[in-house]
Amino acid sequence: MTLELILFVAAILFGIVLYWRESNGNQLYRFFNKLMYSKDLQMKETDTKGFVYQQSFVLRLVFITSLFLIGIIVAQFLLPINVTTISLFMSMIVGTIVGTYVAGFIFKSGKIIDEHSDSLGDIVKETIDKGKDLIEELKSEKQEEKVVEEKKEEAPKEEQKSARERLKDKGLL
Repeated sequence: MTLELILFVAAILFGIVLYWRESNGNQLYRFFNKLMYSKDLQMKETDTKGFVYQQSFVLRLVFITSLFLIGIIVAQFLLPINVTTISLFMSMIVGTIVGTYVAGFIFKSGKIIDEHSDSLGDIVKETIDKGKDLIEELKSEKQEEKVVEEKKEEAPKEEQKSARERLKDKGLL
């Protein structure tokens, strides 16, 4: 079980490196493309598709499985020990595919952040300014409330006539 986990993590890292390498250049894919197809059907110079870069899931699975199958066949002849089991083989394939998708996610999120970096900076700055304005408004409201309370307390109360005196003034008593 430990060997499978180690190979799974190593395969994820291998998938990330494989995806990154093919995103920078796809010479090996172009070479096989030139071998397999006629001049009219060959890929254009502007195409960036590779074995795992910009491929669908099924083709990635086929290319990665064939790569590991070739590697296991070579290892079977070179190593006198039988370490190539199905579980190790499957963990390496799944780990590599997961690594390619992780790398794709990292590249896409990096592009999106680069595209929106100016607008993100403006949004953060506007949010900070709004927060400062809100704090200043709250402080000014508290000060106004204190001033109003002080005015209420300071205002001397006029001496009011008693009810008897008011009735006398009206001539009712």
